[in-house]
Amino acid sequence: MAASASASSSISHTLLTQPARLAPRVILAIWRSHAGACTQVTTCSKSQFRLPNLTSSRWSAVKLHDRFINFVGKPMVAKPSLHKRAAFVRCATIEEIQAHKALIENDVKQRMEKAIDALRTNFNSISTGRANPAMLDRILVDYYGAPVSLKSIAQINTPDPSSLLITPFDKSSLKAIEKALVGSELGLTPSNDGEVIRLSIPQLTSDRRKELSKVVAKLTEEGKVALRNIRRDGLKAYQKLEKDKKISEDNLKDLSSDLQKLIDEYIKKVDSIYKQKEQELLKV
Repeated sequence: MAASASASSSISHTLLTQPARLAPRVILAIWRSHAGACTQVTTCSKSQFRLPNLTSSRWSAVKLHDRFINFVGKPMVAKPSLHKRAAFVRCATIEEIQAHKALIENDVKQRMEKAIDALRTNFNSISTGRANPAMLDRILVDYYGAPVSLKSIAQINTPDPSSLLITPFDKSSLKAIEKALVGSELGLTPSNDGEVIRLSIPQLTSDRRKELSKVVAKLTEEGKVALRNIRRDGLKAYQKLEKDKKISEDNLKDLSSDLQKLIDEYIKKVDSIYKQKEQELLKV
């Protein structure tokens, strides 16, 4: 027994210290588990070893110093490696990034367009001293128990620059229309003759124009705040994509920059609408 162990030790020492003299009789095969948790080392004779299909197998042959290393003894089990495997991060393609951008930008644009439309409607409801059917866009009438837009149940005309003529499609709705006009913020007194309703638009005084100019400025700022809130929501959507590793940090910066350019365009639209309304108010 001792002699056998001594002989084995001597062979191992010779193999490790003199690799150039080894005959390529035996090769070493290594099998790796799928998770990389352990590595099994085994030996076999060169005549018995057959290299399997590498595309479907985890076996591989190891060759050192142009000689096959011969291990004497039973198969060994190596300890798992303590080195962590490098994480594999897949980068998003240009097409994927563009798809995410298009989806978010379309939603942002739709909401910003609605904010612009709401601002225009608010401006139209403010009298400038001239008759304009758009002044009545926000008027809702209680028609058979349901609130409906005035322009959907009546025809609105401007017979002259200082009056509006409202002709209902259903004459039974005259009372309801008159009530809605009286309760509105227009500050106008309707005249109902049983057939139509007339509204006289008074000329604005200098003080009234200044007051309305302040109202318009306030509505403009509220419109800009609405746009900024929409941009914030769009930015959060991009940040979520970056957090979920669907886009990189550099992608996030580029997309955020494009989003800022988009809101800058809509801010300019708001400023343009405001200037136009202010000119209407100040024009005598």
